[in-house]
Amino acid sequence: EFASEDYSGLEEVLRQFFPDGQPALDQACFGVAGPVENGYCKVTNLEWEVETSALKEFLGIGRVWLINDLAALACATPFLQASEVEVIQEGTIDVFGRVAVMAAGTGLGQAFLVPESSGRYLVLDSEGGHCDFPFHDEREVGLYQYLKRLHGRVSIERVLSGKGLIQIYQFLKDYYSLEEPAWLIDEFRGKDPAEVVTRNGVEGKSEACQRALEMFVTFYGRVAGNLALQYMAKGGVYIGGGIAPKIVSIMKTGNFMESFLSKGRFQEIMATIPVKVIMNEKASLIGAAQFTLGEKFNR
Repeated sequence: EFASEDYSGLEEVLRQFFPDGQPALDQACFGVAGPVENGYCKVTNLEWEVETSALKEFLGIGRVWLINDLAALACATPFLQASEVEVIQEGTIDVFGRVAVMAAGTGLGQAFLVPESSGRYLVLDSEGGHCDFPFHDEREVGLYQYLKRLHGRVSIERVLSGKGLIQIYQFLKDYYSLEEPAWLIDEFRGKDPAEVVTRNGVEGKSEACQRALEMFVTFYGRVAGNLALQYMAKGGVYIGGGIAPKIVSIMKTGNFMESFLSKGRFQEIMATIPVKVIMNEKASLIGAAQFTLGEKFNR
């Protein structure tokens, strides 16, 4: 693992990844967090530009693929074992159904698999995390106004991400005039604030953290349900990223499924769609490898 913000680009990471010199390679695939077009990506949340032509030259090989990081995660879903996922809703598996994948972490990513009769998949990447967020009631409008003051425009990933969770916490702390105890302030110092809110929300140690996590999970279910409807993802909705595995207990008992199912006349259909959390943190690597092998995916 390499903290990407500590590096100027992918080549610098690769130099450190091969400290003893590069082994012989046949082909390579990289999942990157941003839109990929003609083998080029300007990474969304980093000052990185990644190009297949430069990577081919750097690695000394002729076959290099660059795909969106959520596309890589989506490519893993046909290969995940039962032990690598946590089932939120069993549903009814449609082996020819489309698969939707979403993941909240640094940002919010989405991607899709469309199965073909040949047994292969068409992979669709997406920048759906930058669509406008669907707010509902008066409290949520208050959150919208709070986020709008901070960012100008409020996209889905401004809400469903690590930073979004922190901003939900800060908004609700003020909205309900909740106390922030000294021990919690101490925890925030020098630690990832999203991890602090997540852990204390799951463990029930802080009312503000609990409320923030409950609201976050409600939003997660709403957006996942919207995604399932938009693509009629009867092959299942998979939730990945760094946050979901840590809050899976809340997703099972909280408002996630209520929000997912709350789609009016389509509630019965929503109840048939499998919903699973990807627990294997290396799933994106599996997906990139399987894409490179090319046995199941149209490239």
